[in-house]
Amino acid sequence: MPLKAGGLAALLLCVALGLAALCRDEARAAGVAPAASAAARKLDPVTMWVRYPKARAALDPVASLGRLMFFDASLSASGRQSCASCHDPAHAYGPPNGLAVQPGGPTLERLGTRAVPSLRYLRFTPQFSRHLAQPSSDGVEDEGPAGGFTRDGAAQTLHEQALLPLLNPLEMANPDVAAVAAKLRKASYAAQLRSVFGADVFAHPAVAAAQAAAALQAFQEQDPSFEPYTSKFDAAMSGNADLTAQELRGYTTFNDPKKGNCAKCHLDAPGPGGRPAQFTDFGMVALGVPRNPEIPANRDARHVDLGLCGPVRKDLAGESGFCGMFKTPTLRNSASRQVFFHNGRFHALDEVLHFYAERDTDPAKWYPRVNGQVVVFDDLPARYRANVDRVDVPFTLRAGDKPLLTGADIRDLAAFLKTLDDGYSLEPGGKAAR
Repeated sequence: MPLKAGGLAALLLCVALGLAALCRDEARAAGVAPAASAAARKLDPVTMWVRYPKARAALDPVASLGRLMFFDASLSASGRQSCASCHDPAHAYGPPNGLAVQPGGPTLERLGTRAVPSLRYLRFTPQFSRHLAQPSSDGVEDEGPAGGFTRDGAAQTLHEQALLPLLNPLEMANPDVAAVAAKLRKASYAAQLRSVFGADVFAHPAVAAAQAAAALQAFQEQDPSFEPYTSKFDAAMSGNADLTAQELRGYTTFNDPKKGNCAKCHLDAPGPGGRPAQFTDFGMVALGVPRNPEIPANRDARHVDLGLCGPVRKDLAGESGFCGMFKTPTLRNSASRQVFFHNGRFHALDEVLHFYAERDTDPAKWYPRVNGQVVVFDDLPARYRANVDRVDVPFTLRAGDKPLLTGADIRDLAAFLKTLDDGYSLEPGGKAAR
């Protein structure tokens, strides 16, 4: 069986699949003593490596209120848009359609400037830092900017993030927190708000809005639907499923630092305390995604979304080295998405994988020509294009080079990524539901 990815991730997968001899080989390759492998010690791999969360018996009163708010369209200026309108539970709390950006505003006539991200698997997101320090073989390595919520990491907590859509003029479009509080006062659950947060909760609009944000945060932290871990990958990690030969080949490519190198940013090994793999390092990176003509704001050539350094985020406007960087999302449920990247430029997983493989080897396929010249990274002003990643594989090649990923590699990668979609089982790491 062609599982030669090396490193801890390959060791964990072979352990989960119960391949004792191969586990010993991968353990040696990863620098782990054979006695440390679950197969060698006859330990349950879930107990040893991964601790999947147990669902709460019920949401507490604050989270229960948050759930009511999440699905309440009356909290928007239009009266027709709830949090769930853009973050649909049926689509992994991501967009329910293939629109690059979603409609919003007072009459739902305005379109946003960024693609809607999924709200799943956000609980372990660290606070934003300009310089994330990570342990390495040389001591500590500066991974650059990382963490925070939203595409640019501007919100430090889920509590802070929860208010942003309510006040964004392109989304739920409330003019201020007083308007949010007024809508809450009229909500069908207003009595519950008074019961949970105090009879005078509406006496101070800012307090009422802050409590609403706390409720939305609690809902996202407590409801198991925000971190179900019911993918086939999780089942395999628990010893409850076998990956196919193609899925294993894709996983090998995913980890191979000379081919896919996906695990460089989309970490696939369990984290501290045995928490399941998040498939992101929460870092920020500039990928040079092509400009998207589907976004109305892009009809104005002067409009550019620079990610960390603006125009949405304001506090890092002077950090030119961060311009063009956006948060690395989890790859969980990515195969079922209909829109990809911060600007929604691509609508199919296959297209995304080809872009990664061929961005630099065939730039004319992805970027426009102006006066006969291909303008690479055309969604960034020329002065910021040096920020785009050209150091990490597979972004180390030049025009005309042979891509590191073949068509077969890409098909295998896609097969593996589909194992990260939730819904394979009914419980975290469980057996197939059907």
